[in-house]
Amino acid sequence: MTPPVQDRPAPEATAELALPIDDTGLAERLRERLVAVESALFDHATSRAPFVTEAARHLLAAGGKRFRPLLVLLAAEAGPRPAAPEVLTAACVVEITHVGSLYHDDVMDEADLRRGADSANSRWDNLVAILTGDFLFAKSSELTAQLGPDAVRIQAETFTRLVEGQILETVEPGPDEDPLAHYLEVVAGKTGSLIATSAHYGALFSGASPEVVEALTEYGELVGTAFQLSDDILDIASETEESGKTPGTDLREGVPTLPVLMARASTDPGDARLVELLDPKRTDLAADADAHAEALELLRKHPAMDEARAYVVARAQEAKKLLAALPEGSVRSALEAFADVVAVRSA
Repeated sequence: MTPPVQDRPAPEATAELALPIDDTGLAERLRERLVAVESALFDHATSRAPFVTEAARHLLAAGGKRFRPLLVLLAAEAGPRPAAPEVLTAACVVEITHVGSLYHDDVMDEADLRRGADSANSRWDNLVAILTGDFLFAKSSELTAQLGPDAVRIQAETFTRLVEGQILETVEPGPDEDPLAHYLEVVAGKTGSLIATSAHYGALFSGASPEVVEALTEYGELVGTAFQLSDDILDIASETEESGKTPGTDLREGVPTLPVLMARASTDPGDARLVELLDPKRTDLAADADAHAEALELLRKHPAMDEARAYVVARAQEAKKLLAALPEGSVRSALEAFADVVAVRSA
């Protein structure tokens, strides 16, 4: 017996696109398909056990920009079959994989909020959050199997990179390793991999040419990197009501991010206190609320924030250059806008 729907919003309420699209026809097509994806996501996050269904749908119901499924749908417009059933299935695969990773992320970060709602580990406990993430990963694997062996291989490689990125995030770089290079490897695996796959799937299952599939996959990798870097900047710069997450979570947990690494490299005597607070050997920011607040305030005012933003914008510009493989038109313009929105987003 199918369990009752828990906390399921009307699909129409989640149909707004997370980027501006001038072509009203394209915008309407994407909106309609995103509604279909949204409905399917809740259907897929269903278990025989009502409690599992409730837990699995918890973060889905909290909303989100749905950047990954939107990118699948948008990349699919580069091929002759943008509305193919496989495209919609692939859009569900990437979002369910992403949401599953959020459950695990929140356990690792000990986060209390996600998308403005209680994180699963806060609402229930770590065990429920971890197993719910595993359940969603299993669901994404079931869906991927419907897409054929190529999709299974792509998903397996993507998942390997995603998990490796999460593991590397917990490991200090070696004495001869560049901390920034280590950090960017984490970002590429943890976030870039799945967003690259989103663009790859959309182009592949819509029948785009191999050249376009390759260009959009590389585009997705760069956009994914920019997405995570901008997310890390938001972790410092935004307030809770803007981002839907607890500000300074990465800073509190000692996770080095782009602004932190740039600020740590400062040799300005005026930055001595901030550099002291950001010392990787320091472990008291999680327990000392005053020290955490001081570090957050100093970092928000530091030039490293603008340097980090400039770096993110540069990655978005690199991604846009790859779109030369597509003909000029509304689809290419929308993909350019997608890269811009990711680079400068405020939530």
